[in-house]
Amino acid sequence: MRRCIQYVAVGVAALAAAAPASARVELSGVDTSAFPTIRATVVSSAGSSVAPKLTENGVPVVGLTEENLGRAKAVVLAVDDSRSMRGKPLAAAAAAARDFVGHKPAADAVAVVAFGPRPIALSNFSTATIDADSALRDLTVAPRDGTALYDAIVLSAQQLASSPLAGRVLIVLTDGRDVSSQATLEQAIAAAHAANVSIYPIGMEGQGFDPAALKQLAADTGGRYFAASSTDALAQDYGSIAQQLGHTWRVSYVTSARPGDRLRLEASVAHSGSAANSLVIPVHVGDVTGAPPPSQLLPTGAYSSASRFALGALVGALVFAAVFVLLAARRGSWLRNRLDAHTGGQRRTRRRRRDQRSAVLGGILRATERAFGDLRQWQAVQKMLDRGETPLRAAEFLYLVGGVGLVIGLFAAAAGAPWPLTLFLMVAGALVPFVVVWRRMRRRLGAFETQLPDMLITIAASLKAGHSFKQGVQAVVDEGQPPASDEFKRVLTETGLGRPIDDALAEMADRLGSENFEFAITAVNIQRQVGGSLAALFDMVADTVRQRQQFARKIRSLTAMGRMSAYTLIGLPFFLALAISVLNSGYLSPLFHTSAGHMLLMLGIGMMLVGSAIIKKIVSFKG
Repeated sequence: MRRCIQYVAVGVAALAAAAPASARVELSGVDTSAFPTIRATVVSSAGSSVAPKLTENGVPVVGLTEENLGRAKAVVLAVDDSRSMRGKPLAAAAAAARDFVGHKPAADAVAVVAFGPRPIALSNFSTATIDADSALRDLTVAPRDGTALYDAIVLSAQQLASSPLAGRVLIVLTDGRDVSSQATLEQAIAAAHAANVSIYPIGMEGQGFDPAALKQLAADTGGRYFAASSTDALAQDYGSIAQQLGHTWRVSYVTSARPGDRLRLEASVAHSGSAANSLVIPVHVGDVTGAPPPSQLLPTGAYSSASRFALGALVGALVFAAVFVLLAARRGSWLRNRLDAHTGGQRRTRRRRRDQRSAVLGGILRATERAFGDLRQWQAVQKMLDRGETPLRAAEFLYLVGGVGLVIGLFAAAAGAPWPLTLFLMVAGALVPFVVVWRRMRRRLGAFETQLPDMLITIAASLKAGHSFKQGVQAVVDEGQPPASDEFKRVLTETGLGRPIDDALAEMADRLGSENFEFAITAVNIQRQVGGSLAALFDMVADTVRQRQQFARKIRSLTAMGRMSAYTLIGLPFFLALAISVLNSGYLSPLFHTSAGHMLLMLGIGMMLVGSAIIKKIVSFKG
């Protein structure tokens, strides 16, 4: 029994001794290139569950930003496809990278870069695996010798800098040193610092392989170097990187220290320990602690005491001369302005400027009308504006349409929307004025159609009382409501100027676009040719028009279910897309950020347009 107790005590002691060894914190990759922002990498055995705390010279950091790389991040897989990788190494590298892509978190956006004699971006960022997997599946050996490792890092950093995700990781796999890059190792590290990228190199170590550059890339950017002794170990290295990212935090904050100050940063994680790192903020050229270098525009002798005095005197003289010329030029205008206040000259000046601007704008509009006024589509737009009683000419309206679409497109592009969405928003914005004018036209036409039977009965009653047709029209103007009263008032005005009433009524029917009114005008013209009672004819036409309207309303009520079905089927995809975006913002990312998603969007919109056209054909009825 005593021996069992001793064994248990030894085991507990062993566990207690092993706990501190497994609980660890690392602080590395301290970056001051974006001073006063300081960035660093913290690796914690606690993983993504506990965020690290950071102190600067013993004082807790305020405004610390922590980003765990195991969560949503942008990842670039840079694979060496140089001729030294041909055969099994390249196949194993592509297979290991595809396995990494297949097991990535759903929110991660992955892109692929291949580099031989020069780097090539094989795919753009996408949370879906299809683009990256296809690029890795089709990876082939470069046709020429060369390994542009540093150029690939610069290209990958530029891609990562454009990503909206805060976490940015570059995984580089190579079997040799750089031999064909235009960029240097220092420039590659600077590009990674500028994009806030952590680099995780994988070196396929063989005979003559030197990992020094890869280790420096990892150390200076807060990543970690992984050595692959054989092609079979590549999958294990990618898995180790995935596990390492879950324990890695990128932290940043704005320091109040000055260049040249010495800092001691200490990162601590609850139940995992702490780690410290000391650094001196470098004194860069142009900092407040040092004098700026002299300008290259002037010779070195111009910065002596005598030269500075002479230069200051020359600048003062030039400023004095400029002020004198300005005051002399404004002397006459000052007197003129004082007199214009009493003579009305200011109003004339403003009116003249306004007339000049109106003349320039009017000339542009007239030139546009002369160029496109004969087109049938242009005349259709003008007719729509007239029917909607919109106080615009076709040229003014179309310039308004183009301006609205352009402004919305600029706002969408400034917001970072993808080009298909920007194009869609431009077209939708340009259609808004058309929809407004079309609804205005339909509302005015509907009001006229509703007034038409009563208007015909009013004319018939006037004729029965012994008045002329023109007096009957005048009764409609006096007793009716717009738009019927306004249109008939225009007819009477044209008739008073000498135009035949038949032509004025025919133009009114064409301007309104009312089939029922055209029917009434045709009946009146026929009656005038063959004779008969015009009052009885108007009664009959009014009754016919009323029956046609009742029949149209009945058809509209019978087809209401079909129209509502069309509205529901068209609006349902947009409602679902909005709901899914609110619930899970990254779920629909493949639709907007991949070529396959763009094709599916265009196909879906096309099918919706075809379906709506078919349903409209089914529910429409012309009697």
